[in-house]
This record gives sequence, C-alpha cells and structure tokens, in this order.
Amino acid sequence: MAGPCEKKIVPRSGSKERPRGKSKSLSAPTEARLTEEQAVREARRCLSAQTCDACELCSLLCPDLCITRDEEKGFMKIDLDYCKGCAICAVVCPKGAIKMVLEE
Repeated sequence: MAGPCEKKIVPRSGSKERPRGKSKSLSAPTEARLTEEQAVREARRCLSAQTCDACELCSLLCPDLCITRDEEKGFMKIDLDYCKGCAICAVVCPKGAIKMVLEE
C-alpha cells in the first residue's frame, strides 16, 4: 500500500509582526520587505498549495472506484472512461488539486 501522507508546513519567510495598536494606514506607501530570494521561496510555497499529496482520500470516497495510484510514479490517476462526474473527489480533496471541467 502507499506510504503515509505527510503534510509539511513551510513557514513564511521574512514575516515580522507589528506591535499592537501601531497599524499602518491603507494609503501609506509600503516598503519591500522580502529579498528576491525570499519572494521566490514565498511564491513557491503559495503555488504548491494546489499540488496533489497523493493522500488517497479521493480514491477512498470515489463511488465508481475509478481513481487509483500509479504504482510506478506514485501519483493518482483518474480513469475517465468510468468516471460519472459526481465531483465527490473534487469536493473532498484537501489541496484543491482536482478541478471539474467540461469535456470537449
């Protein structure tokens, strides 16, 4: 069977807390607080939020049993010949990695 699903939390880079009661005005100009390297790392962290972790929740709840794990590559695959489009997998995916789209 598949290995355990691990959720790794990546902390934000360069975040500084402001003291309470000293908030900036919305019209005040903002300063760049992140270096280019920190900005790239932050962008990768945000964009990785919608990648499949292969937790297999979709395959456990699929009524048609059309979602399986590719044993060689480790990712989840959907057999569209058997999928009836109930969207349960898209609703239960904790990462939002499954999107329902109309076939052409």
